[in-house]
Amino acid sequence: MTQSINLPSSPYHGVFFDLDGTLADTAPDLVAATNKLLLARNLSAKPYELLRPYASAGARGLLEGAFGISPDHPDFISLRDEFYVNYEQAILVDSKLFDGMNDLLKQMEKANLPWGIVTNKSERFTKPLTDLMGLRHRAISTVSGDTTPHSKPHPEPILHAARIANIDPTKSIYVGDDIRDVIAGKAAGMLTVAAAYGYCGCKEPPEAWGADYLIHHPLELMPIIFPTKG
Repeated sequence: MTQSINLPSSPYHGVFFDLDGTLADTAPDLVAATNKLLLARNLSAKPYELLRPYASAGARGLLEGAFGISPDHPDFISLRDEFYVNYEQAILVDSKLFDGMNDLLKQMEKANLPWGIVTNKSERFTKPLTDLMGLRHRAISTVSGDTTPHSKPHPEPILHAARIANIDPTKSIYVGDDIRDVIAGKAAGMLTVAAAYGYCGCKEPPEAWGADYLIHHPLELMPIIFPTKG
């Protein structure tokens, strides 16, 4: 089928996104679930801006930010499981797509350029969240942290998403807000884009991740995906 001359063309066959901190701003609900743990223990809630960067690492990061504990702490498992319940009960209260992201997705869809989701979030949360946000039926593939035996920075989740989509990974783009996204994307053979507008919770700044491109707003992807549009 011939593409309309009014639609942009892209040299890429697909674009894949990390979910939390890249495609969607989910930190408000993740932080709320964390602060609920603190309040239940008569502790003060932590400021949102303090916990936001930890959202990139999910429960592990948020529990470190709120309680100063790591997965080897004896209380970690019980706190994590309670966090999961809190989050599951209020998974889409204040979460939303980042400003400009839906416009970008619509433009790709108009151009018949497939896009997918590759996240380290477990399927237990990915499915309901992407369903409620109206994303899962639009994405050509959605791969969670437990879909394959590996999670990012291993490339297998990204490669799995590309296989589901029947897209050559070497002709695709991966966008993420953590260094592990860039590591995984490069290992999968994709062009990588660091989303500096995201949570960027790792020690290294986005400029040091070695991504092919660095963006500060979702719409800055437009000239990368559709270079002829300028």
